[in-house]
Amino acid sequence: MTQKFEFLSKNQQIIYDIIENAKEPLKAYSILYSVKKKGIKAPPQVYRALDRLIKMGKIHKIESKNAFIACKNSNCTISNATAFSICDSCEAITEISNLKLSKYLANFQDDTGMRYNKYNLEFFGLCRKCKKNKS
Repeated sequence: MTQKFEFLSKNQQIIYDIIENAKEPLKAYSILYSVKKKGIKAPPQVYRALDRLIKMGKIHKIESKNAFIACKNSNCTISNATAFSICDSCEAITEISNLKLSKYLANFQDDTGMRYNKYNLEFFGLCRKCKKNKS
């Protein structure tokens, strides 16, 4: 059952529902194909809704896959600091919610003194299930 949000536009809610119910990350054109029957026919409509949903922290973009997933972290209200673990074998994606990592990155600056106000980290490896199956 998908959540209904009063503050979402009709298009945003339709697109959120599609992403929330998907079993895997969805690319923008897959989303467009899925929502055509519901009156969303143009790519800009989809991209506007995706951008807004990302800004609200309701969905995240997995950069390496150029695809979108629903946020599963109920405390997540930010769109500028995300981290994910991605299994190389089964491609399962999990949002990382780690206070130590968040604190470290919030204070991180590189050798030039630049502080970062946005990041999207993706860690790749084998999930517990796939590690067990490879043993």
